[in-house]
Amino acid sequence: MDLPSSEYRDPRLVHALAEEIRGIRLERSVRLMEVCGGQTHTLYRYRLRELLPAKVRLISGPGCPVCVTPVSYLDKALALARLPEVELFTFGDLLRVPGSHGTLEEARSQGARVHVAYSPHQALEHARSHPQSQVVFLGIGFETTLPTFSLPLRQAIREKLPNFSVLVSAKRVPPLLAALLRGKAPLDGFITPGHVTSVIGSDAYAPLCREFQVPMTVGGFEPVDLLVAIRDLVRQLAAGTCENTNAYARAARAQGNPKAQQLIEELYQPCDEELRGLGIVLEGGYRLREPFARFDAARRFSLEGIVGREPPGCRCGEILAGTKDPHQCPLFGKACTPDRPVGACMVSHEGTCNAAFLYRETSDD
Repeated sequence: MDLPSSEYRDPRLVHALAEEIRGIRLERSVRLMEVCGGQTHTLYRYRLRELLPAKVRLISGPGCPVCVTPVSYLDKALALARLPEVELFTFGDLLRVPGSHGTLEEARSQGARVHVAYSPHQALEHARSHPQSQVVFLGIGFETTLPTFSLPLRQAIREKLPNFSVLVSAKRVPPLLAALLRGKAPLDGFITPGHVTSVIGSDAYAPLCREFQVPMTVGGFEPVDLLVAIRDLVRQLAAGTCENTNAYARAARAQGNPKAQQLIEELYQPCDEELRGLGIVLEGGYRLREPFARFDAARRFSLEGIVGREPPGCRCGEILAGTKDPHQCPLFGKACTPDRPVGACMVSHEGTCNAAFLYRETSDD
C-alpha cells in the first residue's frame, strides 16, 4: 500500500482495515509476533490490539537491540570502562542498561570516560585526535545498525589506526526467528522488521517459511502498515497457506541493500551468539573476520571469558522469548519503571516493558 505519509495514520483507514480483519473467518486462535520494538510501540500507542478479533493475539518479540544485548556484554563494557587508558563511545540507550554490577551511567559518574555518541564517526575522530587513548565503540544491534558503525571501522582498518576498536554484539534476524520457532512460545506467523529487511531483503525469510511452514510478512511502523501486515497474515492462516510477503514495499525490497550487505560480508562472519532470553543462538550473530581481529575489543582486551548475571526477579528474557508479557513480571511498574529500570526491556524506547508502562493509562481506561 503506497500512500501519502499522513495517510498511514488515517483513522478511517485504520478502522476499515480492522473491520476487514475481523471479517476473516478463522477456525482457531492464532498468535502473531511483531519482531521489531518500533512496531511494538505503535501497537501500544494506537491501541491497535483492541481493534483485533479475540482469535488474533499479538506477541511482542525480541527486536529491541538494547533488550537482546546480554548482561555479559554490559559486563565487558563495564570492565573496559574501568581501564584508565580506555574511552568508550556508545549510543545513549545503553548507558542505563544494568549489568551484573551497575550501569555505564554509574561508571561515568564515578569517573569512567564514557561518551554518548550521535554518530560512530565521532569515536573514529576522537581516536585520531587522542592517540594516547584506546577508543572503543560499543557496537550493538541487528543488521540495520551494523553498517553504521562498520563504515568508520573499515576506515580505521584502512588507516591501521592502533587505538580504535569495536566491542561487537551484532545479531542476525533470520537465525533469531528460527530460534523462536524452536522455542517454547507457539507462534503462527511473524510481522518481520521493516528496517532490518531494508538491509537483508525479504527473500532472507523465504527458507524459514518453507522449513517451519509459518507465514511471514514484512511490516512497517505506522498503524496502517501494521494492520495491512496483520491482515495478510490472517488471510494466509485462514486459507491454510504459508508465504513470505511484503507489506512494506516502499522501504524494503526482496534483495535488500547490496552495498550494506557487501560491507557486512567484507568485515564479518556469522558466529554463535548469546541473546537475552534465547541463550546461545547458532550463527545468531557476527564477529570480525580473523584478519581484523586486532580491532575486536573483546579480543584486544581479553574479555571473552566474562559471564553475566541477570537481575533477580526480572522477566525480561521470558518477555523477549514471547512466553510472558510485561504484566506477568512481578517487578513491572513497581520496582521496575523507566525512571528506575531493573531490566533492559524497561530501559530502551523500543522495549516492550517500556511501551507497556508508557501507555498503561491509555490502555487501561
